[in-house]
Amino acid sequence: MNEFLNTGELIALEQTSDGVFRADENGVVSVKTIADRKVEFVTFEDGRSLALVKSAMGYPAYYPLHPVEIEKPLKAVLMDLDGTTVHSEHFWIWIIEKTTASLLGDPKFKLEACDEPHVSGHSVSEHLQYCVRKYCPDKTVEAARTWYFKHTNYEMKEILEGRGKKGAFTPSPGIKEFLYELKAMKVKIGLVTSGLYEKAWPEILNAFQTLGMGDPKEFYDAIITAGYAIRPGEPGTLGELSPKPHPWLYAETARVGLGIPFEERRRVVGIEDSGAGVVSILLAGFAPIGIGGGNIIESGTKSLCTHYSENFEQVLRQLR
Repeated sequence: MNEFLNTGELIALEQTSDGVFRADENGVVSVKTIADRKVEFVTFEDGRSLALVKSAMGYPAYYPLHPVEIEKPLKAVLMDLDGTTVHSEHFWIWIIEKTTASLLGDPKFKLEACDEPHVSGHSVSEHLQYCVRKYCPDKTVEAARTWYFKHTNYEMKEILEGRGKKGAFTPSPGIKEFLYELKAMKVKIGLVTSGLYEKAWPEILNAFQTLGMGDPKEFYDAIITAGYAIRPGEPGTLGELSPKPHPWLYAETARVGLGIPFEERRRVVGIEDSGAGVVSILLAGFAPIGIGGGNIIESGTKSLCTHYSENFEQVLRQLR
């Protein structure tokens, strides 16, 4: 059983938000949630646990919660992109702000500080759904997505041509040394992002150019993004309803990208700065290592982390 289920950080509930499970009924011991209420945990008398991942888009899902631990030597380290490998959250929040401004027809529009937890760490559609509901309920998520990708494509092109927003993508302190040390340890490295390919790839490429590390496709053993956006008249790929905190991106990186079977999951760890990412790693069956700078504390997911560190030097001590 995962020990975090017994910590005081989780919030007790009478029942799950969908009403399917109720505490102290039908073998249910407890129903608990985290501070941001995005995920609920159901514990049963027989020791089993389930996690309910809620969805702003109307597609919640239940997942079994597997005990996690770290066995060494490690086979793989899976790493988040935004906020963990590269500091870029404020850039993407700015894009969402520009999108909402376009929907409103108000170029002076600004998001409020209280909006930040709702416009970072999850899928583009969930971020946009939040803004539509709060600021322009007469608009649709589909209209918001059209503006979002218009702004994204323009800004990505500007960045790749050297004219973009300054400081948009900044490699995390110590990331270069950390990545090279993992290589020296003969550990496979997977990069995992909820970002769609068209926004994630320029970000990765820009960071590696800044660091002087060459081609990221040659450096990483696997790179998994949320795929390609669906647009009218064009094919898209699965990615908007299945990203973090769902387990699939991390699970696919390890099992398909790196060829590591589920039975060897204890030799895999994931590194994240967001609550959604921590839950994603946990539900994929891997040990989550949290790193400071994101919203792990605010989301109430620190107790879900096997370890929590403030920098990569501290993380490395846990991996050797």
